[in-house]
Amino acid sequence: METSLAPVRTVPPGPIDHLRAEMDAATPFVVRGLASHWPLVQASRTSSSAARQVLLDHHVERSFVVTEGPREAGGWITYNDDMSMNIRTDRRRLGDILNTLADCEHEDHQPIVYMGSIDLETHFTGLVDTHVIDGLTAPDMLRSIWIGTRTRVSAHNDFPDNMAVVAAGRRRFTLFPPDQFANLYLGPVDNTPAGRPVSLVDFHNPDPERFPNYTCALDAAQTAELEPGDAIFIPSQWWHQVEALDGFNILVNFWWRDTPRYLGQPQEALHLAMMSIRDLSAADRAHWREMFDHYVFNAGDDVTAHIPPGGEGVLGPMTADMARRVRAHLLRVLSQ
Repeated sequence: METSLAPVRTVPPGPIDHLRAEMDAATPFVVRGLASHWPLVQASRTSSSAARQVLLDHHVERSFVVTEGPREAGGWITYNDDMSMNIRTDRRRLGDILNTLADCEHEDHQPIVYMGSIDLETHFTGLVDTHVIDGLTAPDMLRSIWIGTRTRVSAHNDFPDNMAVVAAGRRRFTLFPPDQFANLYLGPVDNTPAGRPVSLVDFHNPDPERFPNYTCALDAAQTAELEPGDAIFIPSQWWHQVEALDGFNILVNFWWRDTPRYLGQPQEALHLAMMSIRDLSAADRAHWREMFDHYVFNAGDDVTAHIPPGGEGVLGPMTADMARRVRAHLLRVLSQ
């Protein structure tokens, strides 16, 4: 799509305290050359085959999940007209997948061949130790690698904060603030490419009649094109479209959250609310909106001030043990 978008701000490389101060602003930023010393980055500057050899030298002998799609998709991972996905998943050995990638790397019309969100620690040996951002640590941090052809993933968001580093090829990121979700025309929340709803808009050829408010999202959008070694910070809830621009691409990303993982995913609460609240009468929905405000969104000390200490139950601090009890209760109720 021919349009002029605001650039994502760039900050200079520096110690982790400097980067964390930038992260606290909860807005995206790019750091050029942050990972220029990584083995994968160094290899990719020699050749794609050198980068693939690094992967082969360190991979664990196991099957890898690979996503594949037709050449006519133009790399866009999306829906067919009947809302089925235009991709399929399979499990294959890494060497076989990398051979497929090598065979089609220089084709103008590549098929979709894509390994997404592969756990770096369980699928490779040593890479998790050599592909790090000094000082960037957090409890339960997830480190993932993404490998594939010239693909395009529509705008979606993630709950954790995300530092994504290009290790091979070039990538273009188009970012939208959290409040733009309605203008992105999201698809189903329960039928998605990878667990998160994605925009139905074809960024390269948007349909103004079907998606009239998409221009509002573009007015708020930011964009950045990254080279190997460059990194981008995507705050939690920011929507992002990711385009791999070269015939062979590798991305490594770090996901972390400020709250314990045992608290679960808010997306699941949304699904449950759609099932149990959305179709109630207007009066009942208004009542439950007030209940949610009282117990969740505006919860304060007054919620439990009248309850003897130790008797708050789920109204008290959400510990790991309490989270297990809540989850067990929901499983019992929902299985009836």
